[in-house]
Amino acid sequence: MNLKKSILIIFACLSQLSYSQEGIAVYSDYLSDNLYLLHPSMAGAANCGKVRLTGRQQWFGQENAPALQTLSFNNSIGEQSGVGAVIFNDRNGFHSQAGAKLTYAHHLRFSRSTIDLNQLSFGINAAFIQSQLDGTRFTGFDPSIVPGVIQKDAYFNVDLGASYYFKDFFTHFTVKNFLANARREIYAEGYESDNLRSYLFSVGGVLGSSDRIMWEPSLMLQYIEETTEKTLDVNLKAYKNMDFGRLWAGVSYRTAFDATQYNAGSGLSNQTLQYITPIIGVNYDKYMFAYTYSKIMGDVQFDTGGFHQLTLGIDIFCKDKLYDCNCPAVN
Repeated sequence: MNLKKSILIIFACLSQLSYSQEGIAVYSDYLSDNLYLLHPSMAGAANCGKVRLTGRQQWFGQENAPALQTLSFNNSIGEQSGVGAVIFNDRNGFHSQAGAKLTYAHHLRFSRSTIDLNQLSFGINAAFIQSQLDGTRFTGFDPSIVPGVIQKDAYFNVDLGASYYFKDFFTHFTVKNFLANARREIYAEGYESDNLRSYLFSVGGVLGSSDRIMWEPSLMLQYIEETTEKTLDVNLKAYKNMDFGRLWAGVSYRTAFDATQYNAGSGLSNQTLQYITPIIGVNYDKYMFAYTYSKIMGDVQFDTGGFHQLTLGIDIFCKDKLYDCNCPAVN
C-alpha cells in the first residue's frame, strides 16, 4: 500500500467523525452565536429573534470538496415558547443532502427576579431530508454505488434537546436523528445501519464582568451510537462590550477518542482526528459577522488547506434584556 492510498484511507476514516451522522454535520459553527443549529431547545431562548446565514468550504481548489450552507431563524412566541426553522445544503464528494428542520421549544423560567436567571428549556426538531448519491461521474468500484445513476432517497427524523441556564452557567443535551431510519433507495441493506443517532452534551459558563473582558470556557462531547465514536471540543471565548455592540474571539480544539491505523512505510502508525479552530466575530448594533477557520493536525493530511466559514446574522424583534447576567446566548 503506497502513501497516497494510505492518506485516502485515513482521510475517509477521520472524516467519518464529521459526516457519519445524517443531517447537519457538527462543526464548530455553534460558537458563532449560533447554538440553535445544534440544540433545538435554544429556539426562542434569547431576547431577540436571530437570523443566521452560514457558508462553509473545505480545501479550496479540490474538486467535490465538502461544502455546507445553512440559513436559520428562531424567535420567542409568547412568554414561554419558541419556534425556529433551518434549511441547509451539504455536499461531500459524490454524496449530497438538502433539507429543512422545523422547531418548537418550551422554556420553564424559575427566576425570582431579573437578576436570578434560572431557566430549563426543551425543544424538538422535525427534520425533512433528501439524500443523493451521484454515480454519473463515479469511475471507481463501490458495491453501494450504481454507476451512471443518480440515486435519491428522502426521509423524516427528529432531534430532541434540553438546555439549562443558571445565572452565568449553562448546559445542553441533544439527541440527533432520534428515529431509526435507513436510506434504502441509496444504500442496499447491509451497507448502512438504520441507526443514525448521535448525542451532544455541552457545559460551560461565563466569567468576569460586563464592563471588562468576559471569558467563556466550555466543553462539548459528541457520541455516535452505532460506531461508538467519541469527540471532545475544548473551547474558550472572550467577549468585550463596546459602544457599538460587542467584539469577541475564541479558539476551539477538537480531538477524537478513537485512533486510525495507517501505513507509515516502515510499519503501522496511529493517528486521531485533531483540529484547532480560531474564530473572530463582532456584533454591530443588530448585525453579526463571524469568521471561522479550522486546521486539521497530524502527520497524514489529505490537503494542506483548512476549513473556512463565514457567518452573517441579524437580530430582529428584540426586547429589553431579560436578565442581569453575563449570558451572551440569552441577553
